[in-house]
Amino acid sequence: MAQLSGYPLAFIGATDEVHTSQKNPVGLRGFDNLMNEYIYMQGVASVVLGTWVSFDELFITTRLVADAQGRVAIARAAVDATTEFGWFGIYGSFTGLCLASFADNGKVYLTATAGSVDDADVAGDAVVGAVGRSARDTATGLSTFELNYPFAHDLAFD
Repeated sequence: MAQLSGYPLAFIGATDEVHTSQKNPVGLRGFDNLMNEYIYMQGVASVVLGTWVSFDELFITTRLVADAQGRVAIARAAVDATTEFGWFGIYGSFTGLCLASFADNGKVYLTATAGSVDDADVAGDAVVGAVGRSARDTATGLSTFELNYPFAHDLAFD
């Protein structure tokens, strides 16, 4: 997997590694060679590769669900416990979980399915700064998404 660079700190771990203890400061950001940007955070239960999470000012993650508010990222590995740490994508191209029939170039909306998004318009549940860039892979449940520091709003834009 990609190694990170971009800040005057040493990075510990590749973007697909899960750490059972904290190896980097939470909130640390780094870039891969394609200029995708990652943030290092603590995990949360049931996170797998591609899980969408929201995170707060302390970089505490929560699997993304309908009516969520705040900054959004996509897990790059199964950081599935609060005792685990890893990298989450926040800018660039990443694969993320989505519901069946997600279409190429789809808009991104929150769903009741924790950690997944959909392209079905749900008033008040838009993820601003995220666009679907491929149709859903039926085998993995993943699509490619273009992220630009996504943010979930619990208000309608219509």
